[in-house]
Amino acid sequence: MNRFAEKVALVTGGRSGIGKAVAGRLKAEGARVFTTQRGEDPDFENVPADLNDPDAPQGVVHEVVARAGTLDILVNNAGVMQEASVEDMDLSDWQRTLNVNLTAPFLLIKHALPHLRKTRGVIVNIGSIEGIGCNGNHAAYSASKAGLHGLTRAVAVDHGADGIRCNAVAPGWIDTDLNLDFINAMPDPEAFRRDVGALHPVGRTGQPEEVAALVAFLAAAESGFITGQTYIVDGGRMTRLSLP
Repeated sequence: MNRFAEKVALVTGGRSGIGKAVAGRLKAEGARVFTTQRGEDPDFENVPADLNDPDAPQGVVHEVVARAGTLDILVNNAGVMQEASVEDMDLSDWQRTLNVNLTAPFLLIKHALPHLRKTRGVIVNIGSIEGIGCNGNHAAYSASKAGLHGLTRAVAVDHGADGIRCNAVAPGWIDTDLNLDFINAMPDPEAFRRDVGALHPVGRTGQPEEVAALVAFLAAAESGFITGQTYIVDGGRMTRLSLP
């Protein structure tokens, strides 16, 4: 398939994990892909930036458009997680999580909108099942992802008449390098992997490429009547009820 020929895409946090898989999928289907994160990206054109800085998103969008002349697809993927309850979380950690996970997407969308309006472009936000449920000690992360899901709906409602679509994908446990490192640090990695896999009706955890496949569909013209939705990609984990 060549669904994104002559399209320009910006993927935040595109150097690793889900972001890298998304960037790779869009590029494989013809898009010119830019990534942004702290530091260089050897695999894609990139605009290094610290998305904790509220001035960074405007500069990133400006640089992409200056170099490519246009912007068709924005994928807000970059995120951070601080593990603490509300009572134990420092305000600085709370604010950093909200800055990167919610405020940066808001600002990227804000500054991308004039360009996406010209191209009748598409936004895909990478949320999380923790924007719907929550694991322990993930107060800021869960709040930020729930907010991102809400922002997705707001942008879809406010800018549908501009020809702009906005959807979100909410992954569950995906085998990113970060999660694999977490598993390998367990006293018994194989037992932990079996236990995590057993949480899912499909019997396993997910792959970044499986999330990227849905992002590509939502970014493509064939999903032109879909907007304002949050799609759960979790192997059925959120669907399974616990035993009574």
